[in-house]
Amino acid sequence: MKRIKYVTIFILLLYAHQSYSQQGNINALPLYNKEQARSIVDWLVTPTAQKSTVYRTSEGYLVLSNGLISRTFSIAPNGATIGLDNIVTNEALVRSVSPEATLWINGKAIKVGGLIGQPIKNYLLPEWVASMKADPQSLKLISWDTSPLKARFEWKQRAQWLSQTQSWPPKGLELTFTYKADTSIIHQYHDQPVDAQRKVIWKDDFLTISPKWKLITGTGENKMSFTNEGKAGEMLGTYNNVAYGEQSLPQNVKVITCKLNTGTDLSNSYGPGVALTFPDGKNIKFYLSPGDSQFAVNNKGILQTFPGFRPSRSCYLRIELIDHQIILGVSETGTNFRTLTTLFVESRPLLIRVGKTDPIGNNIVENTIGVLGRSKIEKVEMLGEPDIYPDQFLANLTVKVHYEMYDGLPLIDKWVTVENNSEKEVILNNLSSEQLEIVEGESAVERKQRWALPPIFAQSDFAFHSMSSNASENACVEWKTDSTYTTQVNYELKTPVILQCMPKHGINQEVSIGKPFESMRLWELIYDNDDRERRNLAQRKMYRCIAPWTIENPIIMHVTSVKDEAVKKAIDQCAEVGFEMVILTFGSGFNMEDTSATNLERMKKLRVYATSKNIGLGGYSLLASRSIDSKNDVIMPDKTSAIFGNSPCLQSEWGRKYFQKLYHFFEQTGFDLLEHDGSYPGDVCASTTHPGHHGLEDSQWKQFTEIRDFYSWCCSKGIYLNVPDWYFLVGSNKIAMGYRETNWSLPREYQEIIERQNIFDGTWEKTPSMGWMFVPLVQYHGGGDAATIEPFKEHLSHYGQRLANLFGAGVQACFRGPQLYDAPETKALVTQWVRFYKKHRHILDADIIHLRRPDGRDYDAILHADPSAEEKGLLMVYNPLNEPITRTLVVDLYYTGLKRKAQISEQDQKFKSIKLDGSKAIITMTIPAKNQTWFVIK
Repeated sequence: MKRIKYVTIFILLLYAHQSYSQQGNINALPLYNKEQARSIVDWLVTPTAQKSTVYRTSEGYLVLSNGLISRTFSIAPNGATIGLDNIVTNEALVRSVSPEATLWINGKAIKVGGLIGQPIKNYLLPEWVASMKADPQSLKLISWDTSPLKARFEWKQRAQWLSQTQSWPPKGLELTFTYKADTSIIHQYHDQPVDAQRKVIWKDDFLTISPKWKLITGTGENKMSFTNEGKAGEMLGTYNNVAYGEQSLPQNVKVITCKLNTGTDLSNSYGPGVALTFPDGKNIKFYLSPGDSQFAVNNKGILQTFPGFRPSRSCYLRIELIDHQIILGVSETGTNFRTLTTLFVESRPLLIRVGKTDPIGNNIVENTIGVLGRSKIEKVEMLGEPDIYPDQFLANLTVKVHYEMYDGLPLIDKWVTVENNSEKEVILNNLSSEQLEIVEGESAVERKQRWALPPIFAQSDFAFHSMSSNASENACVEWKTDSTYTTQVNYELKTPVILQCMPKHGINQEVSIGKPFESMRLWELIYDNDDRERRNLAQRKMYRCIAPWTIENPIIMHVTSVKDEAVKKAIDQCAEVGFEMVILTFGSGFNMEDTSATNLERMKKLRVYATSKNIGLGGYSLLASRSIDSKNDVIMPDKTSAIFGNSPCLQSEWGRKYFQKLYHFFEQTGFDLLEHDGSYPGDVCASTTHPGHHGLEDSQWKQFTEIRDFYSWCCSKGIYLNVPDWYFLVGSNKIAMGYRETNWSLPREYQEIIERQNIFDGTWEKTPSMGWMFVPLVQYHGGGDAATIEPFKEHLSHYGQRLANLFGAGVQACFRGPQLYDAPETKALVTQWVRFYKKHRHILDADIIHLRRPDGRDYDAILHADPSAEEKGLLMVYNPLNEPITRTLVVDLYYTGLKRKAQISEQDQKFKSIKLDGSKAIITMTIPAKNQTWFVIK
């Protein structure tokens, strides 16, 4: 039967290969010439004419390049990334070949693509690639094809809030590789010993000491170590001493394997190994005895020895638990174990001890004086019952690895799709969609607290629990060490040199016929310079390209009452002064979860009224950081708590109904905005009764996809999203710029400087439109009259300064209160600054070049720059001092694209011509006390 099955599989695979092979014809591609492909302009200043293109090389490789960067792939004997180059700087970033992806299906690791046989991992030579082989245990590349970029989801643009147009989807090219199992991998998996088919219950490679181990070491004149020189599992001490780790043995463990090396240890009965402790307090010790070159078993005081052990070589010990039997075996390779003996026991062991114990598996020290020896525990693995055999679904498994490259940006997007066409559903436990082995950012012999990382900015759309770009690092992106890179400088092999994208809590998703899986995406932005401003300009341009809805920048008021007359007053005032949206704010009495017909009808009427005044209307809703009840809250694992203290599970009955209510509310009312506070921060949930997830393992992924799909739906409907979490890549428009709310209780004069500091600091990694600030028009957290703006007409200079700070930076704030003005002079002041912003909206929404951070001791300044605009620059300079100042500034206009000459206008007066020193302008100005000035440059 097996012969027939394999013949059938081979025919299917052959047919699949023939059917796919015509999709990509390498001979039809243009020949790659790096010098000709290289862009000769600065992509941050001048749009490059180079488009994303797939080339072929003379060696038969594929190159995806846009003139700024390139990614090179082998296609035979297997698909693999063999190059990631910054073409502009002529820098090669890949130092070693790795699989294109790794999947864990039903507990088993399945590699996708990759090559083996590289002699060292410091660098990668073309001649090495030519001689490298396909990994026999990896899926094989059967086809590749290209296509234009497709929208991840729809975006309904709101032109009234946009200062510039942006294409969606972006311009570029998608390159997709299709992988399937060949007969060799199917045979490999089928012929593997049963251990390879078992579920991994727990594994420890002893790169660090797991907190699961309780460490026990002998005492005395020469105290034994279990972490010699910081190396986990390395034992140093006298021969007849003890050092071991102990933990409870999980009930579902069926096999234990331990890889160890006796090194210079020449002990006998104290030799390193594995001890099992039983309910009667007695032990079975299975160990190596290097002193007499034997394997040994002490079964509750009865000793057995076996010849054949070769000291100083790594060796595997295997313990299999079958009912009342324990089978002990040994191997030097980890396969083809030689059975030494079978023991019969009355009960199951309770504890496992790994390391050097006394002769009967305990911690009695015989002699701490004597010759020192060094030995090492290298790996411990605990396995469960055999899983289904991978060859039962491998023939029907299709994995596609997708790459997108964007025109005019040194940026690549990567993701993986998994299809299962077998009759039996499989569980995708987790996947690593990227594991790039990159040249180190720096070399250091000792461990460092802060490493200089390689020049890649990595972002994933699987991201949460942060108001900055490190949100994806909380979820799936990580710079990891490489224990196989043994020729690096760092003695402990701790240099961060692998860029990995893999959910940290797993996903445990079902994959079946008609139900494929699509992974998170990973964007890799290649830096071309160490300059902080340039790197952040690259990040901001990346967001404008892959999340262009972040360019929308409506002027927003938060009204503090949901009563009809209060809302209509706010709408009327906004229309009078030029504001563009009203939010029914927190504490206003607004409840988006109230989907009664009465509430929906009232909210719809208010929205219609707002629309008649050309004002958008939105509302606030709180998701996490609150408790519903024990039935619907997240159930956290032992000794952990929800990130915000309390949180409902998004896949509980309440969570599902909550999102249904939000969908229904927006569909019925036509509201324009959602301010979604306490957004999902990544909590897991151990409940097995919630309808939307099975248990702990799939809880995070399914909660995230719930909120991801909702935000993407909002984006497709033109619903603006204020979300205090980094959800930009799934549809969110704006996040907090970064401030401490209690600072708005400080005296007004302090708030002015702190506000500009917050804007200066927040716009390094965010465009002005990506971050909101806060203006509590009435008392917020306290502070009394000294902190409060109302009554406005009594604090016009302060109110004007706040407006100048915000609109001068192109940053919108939450103006929170019952009204925007209280007198004609206040109305005139607000209208003045709104008109200023709208007149120069394009350049004010453009990137900020950071000139001098506010410190209250001298001027502070920012420069807006956009080389593609008519107004190419706008310089804002603030004087925080109590007296007028005159300053001459040398302002580099490089990122405006201007050279040699420019036109400049102060405070919208007549333009004057000035000469530039290259790209530098010399500008002299006088600024009144506690005031500001601005210059438009074109």
